[in-house]
Amino acid sequence: MLYTDPLLSTYLVTDVMVTSFPWLTTLIALPLAASLLIPLIPDKEGKTVRWYGLGVGLADLVLSIYAFWKHYDFQNSDFQLAESYSWIPQLGINWSLAVDGISMPLVVLAALVTTLSMLAGWKVTNKPRLFYFLMLVMYSAQIGVFCAQDMIQFFLLWEVELVPVYILIAIWGGPKRLYAATKFILYTALASIFILVSALAMAFYGDNFTFNMQELGLKDYSLTFELLTYAGFLIAFGVKLPIFPLHTWLPDAHGEASAPVSMILAGVLLKMGGYALIRVNMEMLPHAHVYFAPILAILGIVNIIYGALASFAQRNLKRRMAYSSISHMGFVLLGIASFTELGMSGAVLQMVSHGLIAAALFFLAGVTYDRTHTLNMDDMGGLAKKMPSTFALFTICSMASLALPGMSGFVGELAVFLGFTTSDAYTSTFKIVIVLLSAVGLIVTPIYLLSMLREMFYGKEGKAVEKEVFLDANPRELFITASLVLPIVAIGLYPKLITQTYDVKTVQVAQNARNAVPVVAQQMVAFPSLAAPQISAPQPEVLGMLK
Repeated sequence: MLYTDPLLSTYLVTDVMVTSFPWLTTLIALPLAASLLIPLIPDKEGKTVRWYGLGVGLADLVLSIYAFWKHYDFQNSDFQLAESYSWIPQLGINWSLAVDGISMPLVVLAALVTTLSMLAGWKVTNKPRLFYFLMLVMYSAQIGVFCAQDMIQFFLLWEVELVPVYILIAIWGGPKRLYAATKFILYTALASIFILVSALAMAFYGDNFTFNMQELGLKDYSLTFELLTYAGFLIAFGVKLPIFPLHTWLPDAHGEASAPVSMILAGVLLKMGGYALIRVNMEMLPHAHVYFAPILAILGIVNIIYGALASFAQRNLKRRMAYSSISHMGFVLLGIASFTELGMSGAVLQMVSHGLIAAALFFLAGVTYDRTHTLNMDDMGGLAKKMPSTFALFTICSMASLALPGMSGFVGELAVFLGFTTSDAYTSTFKIVIVLLSAVGLIVTPIYLLSMLREMFYGKEGKAVEKEVFLDANPRELFITASLVLPIVAIGLYPKLITQTYDVKTVQVAQNARNAVPVVAQQMVAFPSLAAPQISAPQPEVLGMLK
């Protein structure tokens, strides 16, 4: 059996903060229960359903903000607002929920993006009842994934979230929507099998049968078992992130999905992969993480460079943005692999930041498509004069995506870079190579984003633009974009606005990962670049740069 340092499982203490009111169950149940009432709403043209869906989403968003503001302690790294109810006792499955600094910001992000995406779907006239029903079901499942503390519950909610996305793409997507929807469901559903198999293996391991994630993290697994289980989870979560070469479903899905669905895909669903890597792989299997961390760093570099270069080659606007998302999620992998507090903080911040930026960009792509009826940038051009407000917003969001100082993207990527370069777990040579290669992505990113702006808004008018009169962004569209741009700028100017919600947790997660390094370092053969030096104490002065 592998030696287990008790410090590695400090996040799993059972002394969680419990409240008398089931806040998390309410956040999950409200959208789901409301969706079941949609068939009973008397509405012929979908107007009432639109307001109903938006009202439910807004109510859940406000409720989540209130619950966390009043009942969540930012300085406590334990799980909070915990609930646990017997669900299927014959199988040992419980309805168990809790949030901490990793999951709480993502719950709010999911609520915000999904609510705005329902407002973005205001013009949906084809089957509006079904559209808003699916959006509310997906709303519920997303929040459930971020709160689940039982592995089977986590798996079921992960699967429930896939079905609405498949139908939303298949019915409201573009010309190749059936192909894109089928590819999405095949990739993600087949990958989910690895979650179930790995979860069952962990549950049956040893004498204590359990699906509780806290108890699973306390088990004393053999190293071989940890490595195999970690690999299984990595495949499943790598498809959702997505990690090269498991990414090919994403450009097709984005290319055919409507703007509201693309907002959720980029803003929330990809973050589920990053969250799961931290929650399951890194926290529950820390010894295997030591072996896999260099692989994650290398895969992160591949994502950054490949995504940026592939994005530059795309002529379809949404496919260019899809590959850009692949590139930006590579920084999340680097942060997770860093073994530092700053790197972990950067990974979480990058997930929140990219969720806001990508949702805004895909929404603006939808605004442009509504006017030009094309996503081919060769047919665009000269839009700046006809749609000045859209041009200004597109420019702001593109600047945020290329990590312009003063925007949230800059703070997240900078934290990841500094976190990785200050890591004591890697040799200097390995860190230099990783940082230099990632710089390639930073160089290419402004090129493909600025060229995108030039081709869309400057120069000679394309055939989709010439002799046409376009209405600029209307008040509804301006409100949706502003709701995403404001937190992007606010976080960029004052990062503590978001970092204070998770700092104590990311410090703990990084320290647990660092504690695992000397335990298994002498067994490291496959990756000699990951040595076992004396792990230095956390560097608060570096972490303080985010504050």
